[in-house]
Amino acid sequence: VVIMGLLMGIVGTAVFSQIDKARVNTTRAQIDQLEAALAFYQMDNGRFPTTEQGLQALVERPTSAPEPRNYNAAGYLKKRQVPRDGWGNPYQYAMPGTNNSEGFDIWSLGADGQPGGTGTDADLGNWLEPEEGA
Repeated sequence: VVIMGLLMGIVGTAVFSQIDKARVNTTRAQIDQLEAALAFYQMDNGRFPTTEQGLQALVERPTSAPEPRNYNAAGYLKKRQVPRDGWGNPYQYAMPGTNNSEGFDIWSLGADGQPGGTGTDADLGNWLEPEEGA
């Protein structure tokens, strides 16, 4: 029984680290997809959505100024919904970006849902380089 308990502890730790890694990788892939969708939005409308319009502008035509001139009636994301990050939290969006002053910032607040942090709690954004081992 003791040996089984020790084995379960070792396997459990390995499984949880792989789940965390998968959440980070999913979040990075979704940020890339959101960047691509925003590029299509910008090509159609001559500008990116404002911070106030947010990422919701990729699935619903904004009604606040500046209204898009050639909005794609099908939206810019499959399933017509903005995904949530790997931890189930909404993505953050700013236009113009603080880190990408010529464009926009998209980021996840990580596992803790708070700014900053380390490990899985670290922010993941379209301006951040992947951490070693992540």
